[in-house]
Amino acid sequence: MTASFRVVNSQPDMAAQLEHIQRASFPHLDAGSLITAAHYQAHIARFPEGQFAVLNDAGEVVAGSTDFRTTVDFAHYEHRYLDAVDHNWLTHHDPNGDWLYGADIGVLPAYRRRGLARLLYSARQALIRRLRLRGHVAGGMLVGYGRYKGRMSVQTYVDKVKAGELFDPTVSVQLQVGFTIHGIIHNYVDDPGCDHKAAFIVWRNPDLETPPAGGG
Repeated sequence: MTASFRVVNSQPDMAAQLEHIQRASFPHLDAGSLITAAHYQAHIARFPEGQFAVLNDAGEVVAGSTDFRTTVDFAHYEHRYLDAVDHNWLTHHDPNGDWLYGADIGVLPAYRRRGLARLLYSARQALIRRLRLRGHVAGGMLVGYGRYKGRMSVQTYVDKVKAGELFDPTVSVQLQVGFTIHGIIHNYVDDPGCDHKAAFIVWRNPDLETPPAGGG
């Protein structure tokens, strides 16, 4: 029988499972950057509709995502992850912010390549459209760059990922679900696996796009 999955809003009693997913998803991330169960409970209390979990047939949490609302200055996008999320407490969440910031997404290794990240991105995009936000931004960790940094610059790596010549386990998936790369964040996280770097990615709400002038 084919397994089925469903996306729900995260609940406080899922916090321990979400922490387990976080640790399994980012084994090289320093301990101070990891999201804990206490953090997840705070996220749910602060912005419940922006927190998602994927459940398997047994009702176990096998993937999850974290978001908050913010404003964006596209001319000045270089930032540290921990600064943006206030050390994972999301106290910078702005209930009137017009962009959704993707703070985190994780999938248990045993459940990867089964479309669960796509389910979470679809849920986030549906939330953006429902709330009439301008779109979704995030720092897409360049998790594959660590293997190539001795052979090419990060700009060359990103260009090859955009062209489909290289597959990045995080950013390539984000491009496939409609994100574009606005620029490179050079000091995003303390993670040698991505050489500390991320792509600043943007998905714009198509409901708010201005239609072309003219036409019948």
